[in-house]
Amino acid sequence: MDGTTPIPELAPDWDALLAARDAPCRLPAGPLGALFGPLLAPPRAADGCMVVGRLAQTLDGRIATLSGSSQWIGGRGDLLHTHRLRALCHAVVVGAGTVRSDDPRLTTRDCTGPHPVRVVLDTDRRLGPDFGVFREGPPTLLLCAEDAPGPDRLGIAEVLRLPRDGLVGGLAVPAILAALAARGLTRIFVEGGGVTVSRFLAAGCLDRLHVTVAPVLLGSGIPAFTLPEAARIADGLRFAWTVHALDPDVLFDIALGRARPGVCG
Repeated sequence: MDGTTPIPELAPDWDALLAARDAPCRLPAGPLGALFGPLLAPPRAADGCMVVGRLAQTLDGRIATLSGSSQWIGGRGDLLHTHRLRALCHAVVVGAGTVRSDDPRLTTRDCTGPHPVRVVLDTDRRLGPDFGVFREGPPTLLLCAEDAPGPDRLGIAEVLRLPRDGLVGGLAVPAILAALAARGLTRIFVEGGGVTVSRFLAAGCLDRLHVTVAPVLLGSGIPAFTLPEAARIADGLRFAWTVHALDPDVLFDIALGRARPGVCG
């Protein structure tokens, strides 16, 4: 694939990246180091967090069908990439819609490395205890609004209460990062879904964005990003990217540096 850097499925550089996860050390110079090395750099934001968002979409920008079916848009390489992001980050964040539709485990079962703390955003406490993240597995946090009813635990998950975002809905994203940083969870992987990643983007709280584009056309479905309507092309957010091959998909690594779209200013 012209103009792309292939990411090998198995590489000795992965062990070096895992060693750098929690202690500064020399990063590998190969493709894995080029892709994941920026995530291991010291955070530049005042909140002390490094935040990476990730979505897998079709060529026409859909992350699911209108019925919500999303498995599997990306191929085997994208799945491995997702698990590697989990292994390198302290926490993996998903919205309630992702839990409801996919019932994900959010573990690193497809690669070597530690499991992240699982963080579920459920503003109004609408999820029940029967989903896997609340029954078993690594430590789990359920983040909800300060005024949401319910006890301080849901299954194995500890409940944290945070302020709402009065403008765009959901929880205030800076408050989410502050709560996680207070627990030493400063490298944060926002895995999905599209609404959750969009809220972090709109809040100017993404340092990097990984977007996998699969060779699929749907022609309809749920869009990858949900942002306020832009009246002009100039209102959009332009950025630099690097491109990597995740056979049969393409991965775009985007350095956002906490930039936000002009329509969200």
